[in-house]
Amino acid sequence: MKKKKWLIAVSAVVVVGVTGLLYWQSRPVDRSKQNTMQTANALKFQAVREDLTSTVEVKGKSSYRQETYINAPFASDVKSWVVKEGQQVKKDDVLFKLVDTTLRNEIAELQASARKQEMEIRLGEFQANLATQNTDPSGISETDAKQRFAQNESRKIQEEVARLNLEHARTQLTEKSEKLNAAQFPAPENGIFLFDAVKEPKNVKEGERIGKIVDLTQLQLLASVGEYDLFRLSEGMPVEVRVDALKGMKLQGKVERLSKFAKGSSDGSSSGAAQFEVVISLEPNEKLIAGLSLTASIQTAKKSGALTLSTLAIQRDKDEYYVMLETSPGNLEKRVVKIGVETPDKTEILEGLNEGDTVVIQ
Repeated sequence: MKKKKWLIAVSAVVVVGVTGLLYWQSRPVDRSKQNTMQTANALKFQAVREDLTSTVEVKGKSSYRQETYINAPFASDVKSWVVKEGQQVKKDDVLFKLVDTTLRNEIAELQASARKQEMEIRLGEFQANLATQNTDPSGISETDAKQRFAQNESRKIQEEVARLNLEHARTQLTEKSEKLNAAQFPAPENGIFLFDAVKEPKNVKEGERIGKIVDLTQLQLLASVGEYDLFRLSEGMPVEVRVDALKGMKLQGKVERLSKFAKGSSDGSSSGAAQFEVVISLEPNEKLIAGLSLTASIQTAKKSGALTLSTLAIQRDKDEYYVMLETSPGNLEKRVVKIGVETPDKTEILEGLNEGDTVVIQ
């Protein structure tokens, strides 16, 4: 009897449990609470107004904007060096003096040759006039006439050759005289003189590069940008430049020139994204020299008081941009937006949101 009562009690407990479980599963779910719990754990961003600046960052090396190369005017031993490495020079200051003995001898020979050619031309002209005066066509035979004609033509040819030789000699004289004037080589520009490879060489070859004169007040940054960034840039854009080796040092500059032709790859292949050279002029600074590694931030756009949102919160569907707007606690609405200036962190919202709106990423 007791055993029967115990079985009835257990059965009743099981029935109540199953009934309670089925009731709990069948009752309606409070979606608002569920959404509230989900959105509470989601990332939220607020649309705010602030100044927005878009930049393109490039890296490169500093170089002198104006470099005037110094080449030897003729082959010679160096008599003396007047200029030193890194010395400030003014235009027309003597940089070096070359031994000019051989050049002077060559000029003297050319002058003598030119004088000889002039005398031969004058003699030919005198003989031609004399022959014309002594010619009596009625008293000479046909054979004599032919001989005189041949002599006149020969004299004309010799005179023409003499004139060509004289012209050549005068051209050489002009060239060598200019070289002689450069034996005491004058500085072509103001600036700092720097030797090329060998400091104060003892002798030089004609046309050999000896050094250069640079203007330390005019430096530039040479860098490269990709094809996508190229179309965001234009000449005259402001640039902030950081010197990698000098922490905290910042310089101002501007975009001076953009290349219209892609740079060739080092291996000659056409693979990879195209790169274009950008030249940035830099403000003078006593610590700035050529060859330094620089990082430049080029300001491509600036908006004051723009309505902005975290770039992370903006999603894209084909050609449309949209966000998930929180209209009330736990309720989200897909809202299409129109964007303006973009940066890696913030994006300008032109249409679709108001200041203070909250956007959710689930």
